Amino acid sequence: MTDLPVSRPGWLYRLFLHWLKRASKGRDGLPLPDTLTPDSLAALRRMTGMPSFPQSLSSIQIRRWREIMVPCSGEGRLARLYRPRGRVTGLVLFMHGGGFVHCDMVSHHGICCRLARHSGAMVLSLDYRLAPEAPFPAAVDDGWEALLWLQEQARALDLPLAVCGDSAGGNLAAVLARRARDHGLDRMAAQLLYYPTVSGLLSPPSREIYGQGFMLTARLLEWYGRQYSRCDRDMLDPDLAPVFADNFVGLARAMIVTAGFDPLRGEAELYTSLLRDAGVAVRLVCFDKAIHGFLNFYAALVDGRRALRLGGQFLRRCFHEAACEG
Repeated sequence: MTDLPVSRPGWLYRLFLHWLKRASKGRDGLPLPDTLTPDSLAALRRMTGMPSFPQSLSSIQIRRWREIMVPCSGEGRLARLYRPRGRVTGLVLFMHGGGFVHCDMVSHHGICCRLARHSGAMVLSLDYRLAPEAPFPAAVDDGWEALLWLQEQARALDLPLAVCGDSAGGNLAAVLARRARDHGLDRMAAQLLYYPTVSGLLSPPSREIYGQGFMLTARLLEWYGRQYSRCDRDMLDPDLAPVFADNFVGLARAMIVTAGFDPLRGEAELYTSLLRDAGVAVRLVCFDKAIHGFLNFYAALVDGRRALRLGGQFLRRCFHEAACEG
């Protein structure tokens, strides 16, 4: 399904890629450490853990947010709970991206504020454990325990439930949506996946077509995979590579958002086809001139703002339909 680019990324994307290349001293992609040490890993997380827009200004769009502890990983994990203005339509578990290695609740604060605003839902952003200290399936386990807890809250409040995530977080959201079906979580109404990585060792053509020159490179994907997986066999596990699941029948309706110049584009298209073949209602939206990670630059890019608005509207519709069906 992936075609060659009709032109090239938009001019703001090109400007960012030029700056990134200079910051990386001529290397293609993020300036990852040559040798991973505690200090270099901490430096990478500091660099990618910055908010894309001042948190105080992002928070104006919602009623309030606060940090809470969610019962998972034994002692619990920190999370941020975002409450929109007006009537609450549902609950959303949000899993942030960052290759399973970096980014956090701060880096995705503005994204969650906008999702809460556009969807009318309370959004729970989970600080799940990161690799390489906590490799697969630690992030999945944290997300699942948080989802079980959120399911209890949804029942108590009589609200529908959804999962959402970007990139690696989109992977986790897809895995959690399947687990929700397998375990009969009756409140699950939707899954919203932004440029998810879902194919593990299966390499669609987009990884080669867009594997260099567009920030997320084939080299970076391989590096992230080495940090998160324990062995090659993990890359065939449906809890790491959702395309290898036995079946997709009965999964929650989905919206999948991709970028035109993203090596993960083909994975999202493949996953969309698998869902459709199984009778799952799914909408695929591609921002043709965008690159991977464009959601984080919503403050400067209209594509990011539009993608968040579309995703929020999708969740709002799903919650409304779930409430009518209930």
